Amino acid sequence: MKESNTNGVFKTMGASNHTKNDRQAEDFYATDPKATEMLLELEKFNAHVWEPAAGEGHIGKVLEDAGYIVKATDLIDRGYGAGNVDFLAINKEIFSEQMEQWEGDIVTNPPYGLAQPFIEQSLSLVPKGYKVAMFLKLQFLEGKGRKALFINNPPKTVYVSSSRLLCAKNGDFEGSKEEIGSSAIAYAWFVWVKGFKGTSQLKWFN
Repeated sequence: MKESNTNGVFKTMGASNHTKNDRQAEDFYATDPKATEMLLELEKFNAHVWEPAAGEGHIGKVLEDAGYIVKATDLIDRGYGAGNVDFLAINKEIFSEQMEQWEGDIVTNPPYGLAQPFIEQSLSLVPKGYKVAMFLKLQFLEGKGRKALFINNPPKTVYVSSSRLLCAKNGDFEGSKEEIGSSAIAYAWFVWVKGFKGTSQLKWFN
C-alpha cells in the first residue's frame, strides 16, 4: 500500500545544511522496528501517514506492513522513499501552489537536534484533530526552551518505554547491540493531536 513519493512538493526541494554539527553526519540513528510495532498497539492513525525522516524505512516499513499508506521522505536519499526533501523548508505557500494540504498523520524519529522544529513544523502541516507522533529521548521533557512548546501544544499522551530501546547509528543494529545494556538513554513516544489543549497523560509500555 506504499504511495508514490514523486509528486509535487515531495520532489527535490533543495537540501539545506540543518545537521552539520550533529553526532553523525546527518544525525541518522535508526529506530528499532519493534518501537513502532509497540506504538501501533497503543495508537491508531489515519490511513495516510507521512514519515519525513524516513532513513532506511525502519519506521515506514512497519507502518506499511500494518496497512498504512506511507509517504516517506528524507533530507538524504537512503534508498527508501524520496530523498533530498527538506521537511523544514516546506510551507503552506508551497502546499497551496503545488498540492492540497496534507490530509494525514505524521510519525517519525526526527534528528534529535531538530526535534522541536520537526514537531512545530508537523503541527503546522497536519489538519486539526490529526496526530503527530515523535520517538524522542525522554529528556526532551526537560528544558526551559521547550516549556512554551508544551504549554501551547501539549502532547495528548507520552508513552515511556520501561525497557531500553535502541536507536542504531547509521542503521547498524548488529554493531550497536552491545550499547543497549549500558546505554543510559530512555525513549518515549510523544503523541500530539492538533488542537488538543487538555492535560497530557503519562503512560508506560514495553
